[in-house]
Amino acid sequence: MEDAIRKMSYEMQLRGFSPTTQKHYCLVVSTFQNFYGKPAREIGQNEIRDYLHYLREEKKLCADTVNAYNSTLKFLYVEVFNQEWSVKNVPRLKHRRKLPAVLSREEVQMIFDCTPNLKHKCILMTVYGSGLRVSKVAKLKVSDIDSKNMQIFIHEGKGQKDRYALLSQINLEILREYWKAYKPSDWLFPGHKEGTHITARSVQKMLEHAKDKANIKKAISIHALRHYVVCFVMWSELISVLILQAFFKITPHNKFLTYQASLTTP
Repeated sequence: MEDAIRKMSYEMQLRGFSPTTQKHYCLVVSTFQNFYGKPAREIGQNEIRDYLHYLREEKKLCADTVNAYNSTLKFLYVEVFNQEWSVKNVPRLKHRRKLPAVLSREEVQMIFDCTPNLKHKCILMTVYGSGLRVSKVAKLKVSDIDSKNMQIFIHEGKGQKDRYALLSQINLEILREYWKAYKPSDWLFPGHKEGTHITARSVQKMLEHAKDKANIKKAISIHALRHYVVCFVMWSELISVLILQAFFKITPHNKFLTYQASLTTP
């Protein structure tokens, strides 16, 4: 059963898939084969349908997760095994688009105030102020901070493209305070082990701890925190929709309408 994973890894490497995506795809295929106890080549589309149904109805996985399994298996059968794939026979799940929970300015400030550790506060403020994915903030290097041009360099962002993110004055000030206290040399936010950077999961725990300490009941994640800067820009700066749309064309955010709806819904 390792043959399918080996061949799929080869195809993903040829296409330049990120290490995270490769690891996820291999895990999905391994779980899928173990479920049936036989190689994927011997598993037909009706069994694939049954497996996806099992994930949804018995495992109670959300639509996005089930669709991720669907995409992985489609890649395996179409790109690796060169087999036909019927979208009609193996459909994707529809999912409800929920409006995100939006924190007020006061709640955001409460989160920062409840984070006394300077390093942790600096990380959360960088996620919030730059609008970056937590995985990108965790992998920032000292050399990525361009204070002269007030921007942060992002290596291989969405679509494997290098880009720049905004660096606010407040963010720059706490970064300078943090650097003076910790003196990082390579990774901006080092991990516990020498030569490593902090993990995304560790940053998530920082937010959860601060949220609980601030007694905020809203369901928020570190991933969502980075989007709040867009909401506050809309309110405080009264930037036109056209300018915001231009902003979304040059950054990886693609949920403009969702955020717009969340701000205009009573």
